[in-house]
Amino acid sequence: MKFDGLIIGGGLAGLVCAIRLAEAGQRCAIVSRGQSALHFSSGSLDLLSELPDGSPVESPLLALEALKQQAPEHPYSLMGAESVRHLACEAEALLARSHVQLHGSHRSNHLRITPLGTQRATWLSPSEVPVAPLPWKRVTVVGIAGFLDFQPELVAGSLREADIDAQTAELTLPSLDKLRNNPSEFRATNIARVLDNPEQLLLLIGELQTLAQNTDALFLPACLGIENNRSWQAISSALPCPLCLLPTLPPSVLGMRMYNQLRQRFQQLNGILLPGDAVLGAEVSGQRVTALFTRNHGDVPLRANNIILASGSFFSSGLEAKFDGIREPIFGLDIAAPPAREHWCAEDFFSPQPYLQAGVRVDASLRPSRHGQRFENLYAIGSVLAGFDPIRQGCGAGVCVISALHAAQQILETQEAAQ
Repeated sequence: MKFDGLIIGGGLAGLVCAIRLAEAGQRCAIVSRGQSALHFSSGSLDLLSELPDGSPVESPLLALEALKQQAPEHPYSLMGAESVRHLACEAEALLARSHVQLHGSHRSNHLRITPLGTQRATWLSPSEVPVAPLPWKRVTVVGIAGFLDFQPELVAGSLREADIDAQTAELTLPSLDKLRNNPSEFRATNIARVLDNPEQLLLLIGELQTLAQNTDALFLPACLGIENNRSWQAISSALPCPLCLLPTLPPSVLGMRMYNQLRQRFQQLNGILLPGDAVLGAEVSGQRVTALFTRNHGDVPLRANNIILASGSFFSSGLEAKFDGIREPIFGLDIAAPPAREHWCAEDFFSPQPYLQAGVRVDASLRPSRHGQRFENLYAIGSVLAGFDPIRQGCGAGVCVISALHAAQQILETQEAAQ
């Protein structure tokens, strides 16, 4: 099989890159192992929340010059401030075209309310997620009886510290009794599959209408709308006060919804998704990747003009930690990482962990190398890249989206120049 672009990995970076290429008329395919990190995410996207020296960031794009001084190998520093600024705007437009409804702007971070009721700086958040400063004096945090992945009292306690009169309430919802009897099945995604049923939605509205009489807003765990936010909209229109949703412990409904919307957008553009498959090896001629071989296709090669490595970090096996070092398993690419195992982790658990900045070395065009030799048609994007701490710096999703669009731009400009 032959494609214009072949993407290894179906997470946020892989999907965004594939969508951008498909929008430009490229015939693309994604090889995906299965669930992506989006299934475990809050549904919010971070661009840059903190500099390496610990300084908080209010306006991510204005902090890029300082970031370059402190972290010259950060993917944003490699791509260049001007490119990041342009692509951040383009990312918002692409997400909107994919019907991913988010609020926020690349111009400044906002403070979303977390599942613990605290505040966290971020770039874009689902429309349902509340944002500080909260405009309400009284909030009722509503839990679901027996649901352990969301703790209303913890949320209410944090809100009270922010001078909000926060109370708690509990929904019983007999329709969930079957799930409730099996704690391993009583998860947000399974609850959503029940509550998204129109009949059950009416029962939920009835219970929430009672709770909404003596409060300014209701906070509910995000157990609605795996495919879209129509359930939330239907409930909100029937209540006398606003309804907000807070992410739960994984699996995350808001993250899964974003994945489903991006996947649908890619497939509507005639993109081909090869799920449940894994790239096992590659055929290389000179400095070009000429074919990939996957578990499901055996000896049948997959060929493409350009290959995009969006395989993720350790979580999704895009990187592997071995006794002799950290490696990229498909191509054996050059890696930037602490040389000795004892330097991979800091003794203080809450300190920045050096291994999180390990990854594939790339140039300004996001082309990786092997034994110092750059590939001509291979690009690396997303969490597999070196030089950034996605947790401490609050830039994991941003690196995925911006690098995905940057690689797509390099591919399209190279193709245009060759014509």
